[in-house]
Amino acid sequence: MKLAHYRRNGETRVGLVYSGLVFDVLDATKTLGLALHSEPITIDRLLSDGGVESLHPVEEKITKTCVGVPVESVKLLSPILNPEKILLLAVNYLSHSKEQNVKPPTEPYLFTKFRNALIGPGDPILIPKVSKKVDWEVELAVIIGRAGKYITRKNAMDHVAGYAISNDISFRDFQFDTQLADGKTTLGLNWVKGKGLDSSFPLGPWLVTKDEIPDPHKLEISLSVNGKRKQQSNTGDMVFKIDSIIEYISAGTTIKPGDIISTGTPQGVAAFTGEPFLRDGDIVEGAINRIGILRNPVKAE
Repeated sequence: MKLAHYRRNGETRVGLVYSGLVFDVLDATKTLGLALHSEPITIDRLLSDGGVESLHPVEEKITKTCVGVPVESVKLLSPILNPEKILLLAVNYLSHSKEQNVKPPTEPYLFTKFRNALIGPGDPILIPKVSKKVDWEVELAVIIGRAGKYITRKNAMDHVAGYAISNDISFRDFQFDTQLADGKTTLGLNWVKGKGLDSSFPLGPWLVTKDEIPDPHKLEISLSVNGKRKQQSNTGDMVFKIDSIIEYISAGTTIKPGDIISTGTPQGVAAFTGEPFLRDGDIVEGAINRIGILRNPVKAE
């Protein structure tokens, strides 16, 4: 099942995406006489209330008996609107560690972004006035569906609601131009500014529930700028798999429904390939099979 936020008459709605159409969840459940959800509804709230699971039994009935609109005709928003936590992993692909000439970390290397960074499909990635080295990093995002703490690897996937595509937009002049004098801190010092400026975390195009992706470590992942392929890999190249990431994060930290874990990027980012950094007018497309394409324009601030 694919769930999306979209805009209708100035309101944020939840849509079930199927075969190129969007079916409004609230309208559909009312039409079918199903009192499943209170108003207003968002995917965030459905995750918190367990409502996503209640939609599975009626998904087929909605798509066969209700009227949908073409997905291209609506403005999609981020599938998560108000996460408590956005957690990301650095150097979590073997190919990405090789292109940096660094050893893979011995445990997950975490950093964070904030809600100011979160944007949806079609929203512009901003080139801020303060950065000239704006880079891309396509990633598989894990959306948490069930709260937990000290979660074992064995039970970790029980806490996953589904997946989306994310793009860890990075500002390399802040991130990498801040080093210790001895040159030993190769990953840079200023990750808050280097990763967390406005509009630096596109997410979408929708939430794909985990039942549609039996193995999230067998997915083709790629990114293109203006139609030119920049990144191409497979999620099987991750250093730390999703179950071990959740075990690590939840050790001492409660994960909650709607939290986002972005699982790292493969090789091919501009900082290490010599490709031009993002420029005003560029179109960035991240793609993961079984999920779709996350497309964002680039706009100078």
